[in-house]
Amino acid sequence: MVLPKHVAIIMDGNGRWAQSKGLPRVAGHQQGVLTVRGTVQECSKLGIEYLTLYAFSSENWSRPEGEVEALMGLLGQYLASELALLQEQQIRFHVIGDLSKLPTEIGQSLSHSMAVTSTNTGMTLTLALSYGSRNEILRGVQRLIADDKSGLVDASQLTEQQFSDYLDTAQLPDPDLLIRTSGEMRISNFLLWQLAYTELYFCSCYWPEFDASQLHAALEDYSRRCRRYGGVSSALSAKQHQNESLEEASH
Repeated sequence: MVLPKHVAIIMDGNGRWAQSKGLPRVAGHQQGVLTVRGTVQECSKLGIEYLTLYAFSSENWSRPEGEVEALMGLLGQYLASELALLQEQQIRFHVIGDLSKLPTEIGQSLSHSMAVTSTNTGMTLTLALSYGSRNEILRGVQRLIADDKSGLVDASQLTEQQFSDYLDTAQLPDPDLLIRTSGEMRISNFLLWQLAYTELYFCSCYWPEFDASQLHAALEDYSRRCRRYGGVSSALSAKQHQNESLEEASH
């Protein structure tokens, strides 16, 4: 099976999973944290090089204050409890998003986790926190304008790769596979620039229900796809060449 180098996941459906079971929404988020742990471990075991999880969007700040506080609390608990596991599995920890909006103590915990795991040699785990892709692109353009004014870059000669370096994901390759749970079929302001040629996979299960079998199903589906990046695959090209040769021989 051909594995993707970089898997990105929109972890959707925690609240709906809880409501379907007559539980408060926070119970869904708590169960979702356990799913994160299992997914991280399985991806690391399989040899996935990069895993990016959409954990908290810039739009999520508009949720009820109590739910936001609960999510921040769960994030703090995750960072404290999972650091030993990240170290054990040599996983590098990374964060993208507008981190200035996060509580101070969360920011400190994030910085600590990134520093402690920075020399690890295994999978890179990235959490998208207070993240919105339009905001990311806007912040990147603002940095570009500042560098252009200071003479550090000539914006008129900018390449796509140079612009990518102004985004939060400058240290990451573009995702090969995007998975979204809960049955919703949209990108929801996630990695808009980076997903240009990413394979998309949507599954109906809620995030708390997403397990190793669901992950493997997505990876197997990915392995059967032919990624042409706007061109023609080598197999199709060879077939076309063969057909053309046969036509010429028949004349």
